[in-house]
This record gives sequence, structure tokens and C-alpha cells, in this order.
Amino acid sequence: MEPQRIRILATGGTFDKEYDEIAGELYFKDSHIPDMLRLGRCRLPVEVRTLMMIDSLRMTDADRQLILEHCVRAEERRIVVTHGTDSMELTAAVLGKSIADKTIVLTGAMVPYTFGSSDGLFNLGTALAFVQTLPPGVYVAMNGRCFPWDSVRKNRERGIFEEAPC
Repeated sequence: MEPQRIRILATGGTFDKEYDEIAGELYFKDSHIPDMLRLGRCRLPVEVRTLMMIDSLRMTDADRQLILEHCVRAEERRIVVTHGTDSMELTAAVLGKSIADKTIVLTGAMVPYTFGSSDGLFNLGTALAFVQTLPPGVYVAMNGRCFPWDSVRKNRERGIFEEAPC
């Protein structure tokens, strides 16, 4: 049986940052998702769409509404959103409060993919696995763990995502 097609929505974040060696700054060009899927030998039917290329600290309510609209309008019932880690839980909350009939997994990276030591490839792979196996709802998947949208937080001191205290 053929797996269901998965929509991947790229929004930027550390996942897609590049490093300018001359200026010593991080910047955005194109999403690395197609290369990551190829490198990971992904054989899933996916549709990749780039919505924006921004740092999640610069993400606005209007940007989150755009992500929500794309998730609602997507034909696919399974969606992965690549996102910056600094405000991922905010976007997850917008989606989680509005969408109950699709499985949506947000993921990102703490280190840019182009650095070679990034957690992005692993996180993308696990997000693709989680989105195929979890029931409808909105989740955050980072570093092998998956959290419901309403019980996750980024622990900035430890540089990890963890269950949010109730």
C-alpha cells in the first residue's frame, strides 16, 4: 500500500540558514529540504512548499496566520512544518487551537544544516516518521522526542525541547 502524500511547509529558521564567511553572518537563500530528502534517501511521496525564509524571532502573527491558512487548505492530511526553534511553540499553539482533523508536526534545528553537525536531518526524518504514525493533532518533534502542541517548551538554558510543566 502506497503511503499518503505528505505536505512539507518550509518557513526558514536555523534549519535553512547559510553562513556568509566574508560578512560572518547567517542569512537565507533557498530551503535545504529537497537536498535533505535526497541525502536521507526519502522515498515518501512529499510536496514541498516554501512559505517564507525568516528567523522565527522575526515571525509575526500574520506569518503564523499564513502557515495556518496553508495547513487548512492543504489537500494532505499529514503536514510537516519546518520552523525556527525560538518561537516554534507559539506557531504550534496557533495551529493546535484551530486544526483537529490533520496530523501536523513542527520541527527545526538548533544548528544550521550547512554546518555539517546539524540536528536538522535527524529532526526532519523523525518528523516524517511521526507525521505518518500519530493521530490527528499538532505536535512538536525535536531530537527524537515528540510533544503535543499544548505541553511543550524550549528550554533555552539546556538547548532542548521538553514537556512543559502543567
